[in-house]
Amino acid sequence: MRLIGITLSYLGLGLLALAQARPFTVVAYNVENLFDLDGKAGYEDYQPAKYTRAHALTKLQNIARVVAQFESGRGPDVLLLCELEVDATPGPKAPDYTAILARYAGVKLTDMLGARFDREIGDLPSEALLLKAFADAGVTGYRVVVGESVMASPSERKQEIKCAVFTRFPVTSARSHPTTNARAILEVQVDVDGASLYLFANHWKSGASDPESEPTRAANAKTLRTRLDEILRGDPNADIIIGGDLNSQYNQKQRYPKMKTTAINDVLGSQGNELAVRQPERPLYNLWYELPAEQRGSDTYRGEWGTLIHLLISRGLYDYRGVQYVDNSFTVAKFPGLNIDASGVPVRWTFDGKAGAGFSDHLPVAARFVTVTEGRADRYLSLRNPSDGKAVAAAAVKIDHAKVDLARVALRNDAIAAGVNIRTNEYKGKIFRVEGPVAPGGRLAVKFRGETYDVWSYDESLRNQLRAAHPEGSTLRFYGELGLFRERWQFVIQDASWVK
Repeated sequence: MRLIGITLSYLGLGLLALAQARPFTVVAYNVENLFDLDGKAGYEDYQPAKYTRAHALTKLQNIARVVAQFESGRGPDVLLLCELEVDATPGPKAPDYTAILARYAGVKLTDMLGARFDREIGDLPSEALLLKAFADAGVTGYRVVVGESVMASPSERKQEIKCAVFTRFPVTSARSHPTTNARAILEVQVDVDGASLYLFANHWKSGASDPESEPTRAANAKTLRTRLDEILRGDPNADIIIGGDLNSQYNQKQRYPKMKTTAINDVLGSQGNELAVRQPERPLYNLWYELPAEQRGSDTYRGEWGTLIHLLISRGLYDYRGVQYVDNSFTVAKFPGLNIDASGVPVRWTFDGKAGAGFSDHLPVAARFVTVTEGRADRYLSLRNPSDGKAVAAAAVKIDHAKVDLARVALRNDAIAAGVNIRTNEYKGKIFRVEGPVAPGGRLAVKFRGETYDVWSYDESLRNQLRAAHPEGSTLRFYGELGLFRERWQFVIQDASWVK
């Protein structure tokens, strides 16, 4: 195996020994298309005409703000990232991230993407810019490993985004595994207090609910499963953490029964019986089962929660050799006032305004681990309320907007000073108590604070009821989430209970 673009930030070198001698956190995070500034991008939204230095700065700093929420501002010791741009203008050799940080040690990222911006900065890959954003936020000490842009066959379309691993642990080997019509799976082996830990960063083919694309995800799962079996044949109790965006629900087989063979459940072997990892078949345990079924969700689509981001672990993380999972430590990283809105859903990235706003369409997931010294692969961790895998919701978990404490979170007109413009990123995503006359026109709209806003609900029957019951000029009273859709400002009524 060969190392891929591995270097160590010179900042925080003294923290490494401490990082290896204590419990540590692993985070999987889809950062939603983090692109660099070389002026070349395969996605239209990230061409220079739309994606500016101000947009990049907002994205980078917001990712850093989320990561800094872990470990009391220090950040996790392992980050499994996806959706970083494949550098369209790479240099002749892998970036030296230590040298990059040293070169800009006295300059903040704000200045690098502002008055100090030049061609050299424009040539920096997205992961180098992110490393600098972390450093500015006090999150330091990372080695960086990026996945290679390799394809399973020459006929496949070039991938524009990649996976990456940021880790404070020494990297002993790394390789990229090409897989069918998806980002290469990145394998990184690290040394944790003398124990070997395998990390796999994934980003499988998109379209979780699409039966036609499931065979491609099955091929992605097969790539990973083949490598896992190779490792486990050599060491049945190898310590393995699999993370990333598998574009599959944890309950893919139950949620989409028309799929005869699912990638995550049937091919990879993800399942929810925590004690089953001790069996000879060596199935993987999916940490989503650590949460009650109604709390399983890190992304949203059409009013439903999804579980596209995963952390899965092998049997070795339950024994008393090397690295051990901290029982019931899995969590979805929801930070109120930061990456979730008043309804508890992700604050997505948006290009609105001169600098953009928001974070990602995915919330990070995290789990804790610790090193153990007994060196016994024949003894297993005693579990508190181990999952039996039976708490599987066949249907999607709906976003329950009815539970929002509207009286507490909603902004009222009289609490906002006259003349304040609420059509800004500062107020977008906030819930307002709206009361005003219905505006003329074919759309249902309301006049509020001297402006006209569309009124929308994803519930078609509710929209029709409101339209029928409120003719032009009548007073409409409701709670609405302020948003922008196709350049039109609107209030979204997320639940029928918001009309009152």
